[in-house]
Amino acid sequence: MMKNKLVVFVLVLSLMVTLVAGCGSDKKPQAEAPKEQPKSQVQGKFIRHNHGQEPETIDPALNTTVNGGTIILSAFEGLTTLDENDNPAPGVAEKWDISPDKTKYTFYLRKNAKWSDGKPVTANDFYYAWKRALNPKTAAEYAYQLFYIKNAEEFNSDKTGKVNFEDVGIKVKDDYTLEVQLKSPTPFWLKLTAFPTLAPVREDIITKYGDKWALSPESYIGNGPFKMVEWKSKDMMKFVKNEHYWNKDAIKIDGYIETFIAEASTMLSAFEAGEVDVIDEVPLEEIPRLKKESKEFKILPQLGTYYYCFNVKKAPFNNLKVRKAFALAIDREDIVDKVRKSGIPATAFVPPGVPDAEPGKDFRTVGGAFFPIKAQPEEAKKLLAEAGYPEGKGLPPITLIYNTNEGHKKIAEAALEMFKKNLGISNITLTNQEWAVFVNTRQKGDFQIARHGWLGDYNDPMTFIDLFTTGNGNNDAQWSNKEFDKLIQKARLAANEKERMEILHKAEKLFLDDVIMIPIFHYTENTMIKSYIKNLHKSPLGFTYFDKAEIVK
Repeated sequence: MMKNKLVVFVLVLSLMVTLVAGCGSDKKPQAEAPKEQPKSQVQGKFIRHNHGQEPETIDPALNTTVNGGTIILSAFEGLTTLDENDNPAPGVAEKWDISPDKTKYTFYLRKNAKWSDGKPVTANDFYYAWKRALNPKTAAEYAYQLFYIKNAEEFNSDKTGKVNFEDVGIKVKDDYTLEVQLKSPTPFWLKLTAFPTLAPVREDIITKYGDKWALSPESYIGNGPFKMVEWKSKDMMKFVKNEHYWNKDAIKIDGYIETFIAEASTMLSAFEAGEVDVIDEVPLEEIPRLKKESKEFKILPQLGTYYYCFNVKKAPFNNLKVRKAFALAIDREDIVDKVRKSGIPATAFVPPGVPDAEPGKDFRTVGGAFFPIKAQPEEAKKLLAEAGYPEGKGLPPITLIYNTNEGHKKIAEAALEMFKKNLGISNITLTNQEWAVFVNTRQKGDFQIARHGWLGDYNDPMTFIDLFTTGNGNNDAQWSNKEFDKLIQKARLAANEKERMEILHKAEKLFLDDVIMIPIFHYTENTMIKSYIKNLHKSPLGFTYFDKAEIVK
């Protein structure tokens, strides 16, 4: 999800991922709970976790970031949840039936599932949440994750008000039974029902508090294993065990504290001083030392890609040859080995580890490489000359933007030198922006080339490829291709996995051949976890799960 989608942090998941951020207000109220003790003196079994900057929103319908998703998944629970292997497991739904044609799902909700204020969780809560996410007025960037449901896309795209939500394939059979009619078989549907966007929310709470409902512990009512009790803007959030959670007896910690330290060097200092227990990033220059000296340092696999996104509507990147020249000027191996000191050079967008149709086959292996690992300066300069800019002459000024972060800065500086050396250009500058400003800049298309990253929302190539459909809220490249849109629609309705994967390979080829991005590396997460923290699940999808974690000292 995921994007602080989707957008993405490994080094940084502040993209999260492409995560990108939702549309919530930046204003957070001062906490009304008692003043928090110094973080190093927290009483009880609390895990102190730092992912990065404070998320722009923690509204399930509006969030598109990894750090926001981690918080949502601790405070809310969907029909399903993901187990330690990221496979779907019963959540609010204790069981479900699937029709023989695999298009109708009937979910049976637990009668002991409750909200953090003690009220029961019902099928109507899911109905309302999904209707809200699909409502065009909500402007949920992740609304497309519900498009697998019959008539859901039609309702979301309707500007006339003629499409009724009653025609969408979501039916409340009774308080504890929800029926979902899909357009076609969707192999990853049960994984999607665990995704933050599909979490239930309370209509009465949102009616009462409006857009501010997700800005205060008082109104942030969830149904997950933890509940928020304190929020200090841009400092921390405190969550405690939800005493009304149906599986509360399985929760072994008193709660967790989410701190918002943005810089990796400060994160590491806080970790080494014993002020935090888990950090999701370390300074790049410290990785060699930590590999040798610390058993608490871990490099974890992630399903994601760090890339530079072109705005294909802004000069000079409205020229394919210019885009391709810049893509060939990047030495991915040097960035991974010399700058980031972790990760896998990315020669395409969908990362390794995503399955293809045939059991045991990997989508990336089947799809092959689209870009070289090493820079190709001669070919790059040739393309730039063919575009009308020999040796970079006549090229308009170019600005590469990235969000404020030590790691992003180092990578951007390395890329800048590669562009200058391998293209012979000098009129390119770097600009950093704070996260909320940066995300808004990208989404508005007010840039030429920008740092980006995406972590998968579920383990399937679709979560990477459908980002670039026309009008998608995560399509910051401003790219539009009718053939591509048709392929995605066809893939969503494909009768079997072989056909679906063949279509998705064609779709990926379309936007990579059009070079709407520069894939740089596939993520790993450079994390530090105190040795006394056990069973903390850090998913390759980027989320951190606290529900099975223990503190053993």
